[in-house]
Amino acid sequence: MNRKTLAALLLAPVIATGCATWFDQGRQAQRATVVDYLYPKGEQPTLAPSIPELKLPLRVGIAFVPGERAADLPEAERERLLRKVKDAFASRPYIAAIEVIPTTYLRARGGFDNLQQAAQMFNVDVVTLLSYDQVQFSDSNRLSVFYWTIVGGYFVNGSQYDVNTLVDASVFDVKSRKLLFRAPGSSQIKGSSPLVKFGEASREARSEGYRQAIDTLIPQLDAQLENFKVRVKEEKVAHVVNKPGYSGGGASDLAGLGLFGALAALAALRKRRVA
Repeated sequence: MNRKTLAALLLAPVIATGCATWFDQGRQAQRATVVDYLYPKGEQPTLAPSIPELKLPLRVGIAFVPGERAADLPEAERERLLRKVKDAFASRPYIAAIEVIPTTYLRARGGFDNLQQAAQMFNVDVVTLLSYDQVQFSDSNRLSVFYWTIVGGYFVNGSQYDVNTLVDASVFDVKSRKLLFRAPGSSQIKGSSPLVKFGEASREARSEGYRQAIDTLIPQLDAQLENFKVRVKEEKVAHVVNKPGYSGGGASDLAGLGLFGALAALAALRKRRVA
């Protein structure tokens, strides 16, 4: 009996029954918050009762909040997601331009000073900051069985993963440092993968989690923008004026609110004169 035949006979019971080993991949988190970025020293937001002045048409910047670890969300993936948000709002008449600000122009815990530097560099008035919080829970299931064979070890089925993603858009007027409005988006992805391909599958699940969260964020951001227009008109949360040479797009858009306010003030002044 040669050596290979002997090895095959000795390993046959192991191949037939299998040697089960369970693996716990644990928990992996990626997080970058607006509070940590804008208030790095734990200071409290300014609550001064000032009203921001929005000059139309607006130049808007969009950027991801920088995380502590640059590898959390690859820059190429960040830019693809930011362009999805940009494309969703590019046709609004009161927006002159939307600039994608790469995260390389922002510092972790850079504060409002860093935000203003980036805004000046890209010539924008308002910045939409996207923060994120993603948690992946991974665990082996009962089918994650390790088999040792004559050709080496391999796994059948493998680990399950559960990826929960939250992306939040916070819109700031850079000059006044005021939060104008915010909108959330979220997603949950469940799946499983052979353990030998688990790293690749879980990375794709994390990327898909961000894509789905952005897809749910865009209609929320649109709804909050419409609500902000109403608040400008009814609650006077911002003062809207037109830049020289811009006449606005009518009462249905944000520029129209500025025009509406000007006409209302003029009508009130005439009424007082008549009285």
